[in-house]
Amino acid sequence: MKIYETAFAKINLALHIRKQREDGYHELETLFAFVDMGDTLCAGHADQDRVTTVGEFAGGIDDPMSNLVAKALSVLPRSDGLDITLEKNLPVAAGLGGGSADAGAVFRVVERAHGLPDDWQDRAAKLGADVPSCVRSEMAIGRGTGAQLEPVENDLLGMPVLLVNPRVPLSTGAVFKAWDLQDRSALPIGSARTIAIEGRNDLTEPAMGLCVEIGQVLAELSADKPWLVRMSGSGATCFALYADETARDEARRRIRHARPDWWQLSGKLR
Repeated sequence: MKIYETAFAKINLALHIRKQREDGYHELETLFAFVDMGDTLCAGHADQDRVTTVGEFAGGIDDPMSNLVAKALSVLPRSDGLDITLEKNLPVAAGLGGGSADAGAVFRVVERAHGLPDDWQDRAAKLGADVPSCVRSEMAIGRGTGAQLEPVENDLLGMPVLLVNPRVPLSTGAVFKAWDLQDRSALPIGSARTIAIEGRNDLTEPAMGLCVEIGQVLAELSADKPWLVRMSGSGATCFALYADETARDEARRRIRHARPDWWQLSGKLR
């Protein structure tokens, strides 16, 4: 029997960086959201764990057995192996948490096949600060390094969204290193809608300093006057939220015609 899971693309509707910690990580406050599209996983039982990567962005992964899918398998106890084929539809190093989303999908595969251990959240956090949020792939506030999750009123459920990436990979470490260390205030208080509209992404300026194409993407998305335009995570993917699917699809067609070299993904917020 095969098990299928979608590794839902993660975006940061707001991302406030508060300070750099002594251990090198950063204290942050963010509003995690997930799009109903992403990478896909197909898993079947096997004598030992195997990972095969296919899809448009499979070339961005040097060794499938060293990526977060394989690492997620290694931290979850099971009675047998899993043979997983990962279809890599999301660009790598794109501010979408693609690897973390893949790991989160593995946790859901194992949950369906074997169940998860009681300490699954700790196991997920060891793989990456945003992996715990990707396991459930539900809108949430993240604090600390992003692993401390809090519920939030999701009044943006089902809102149409368009993701655009200029096909330029961007190192998260390099973007954080370029941040100016200024605390520009805490995440707003309220529902997801309030936090998104009143919040910001503190990594936008340092990311644009490393990747000028981000400014071009933001300008193209803003031209149609959507409800919200912002860069996700450490970039270079940017997103726009729309009042309806018609507005989103018209923007998608216009941008595709103007910039056929850019990557796009349209969907809805979960």
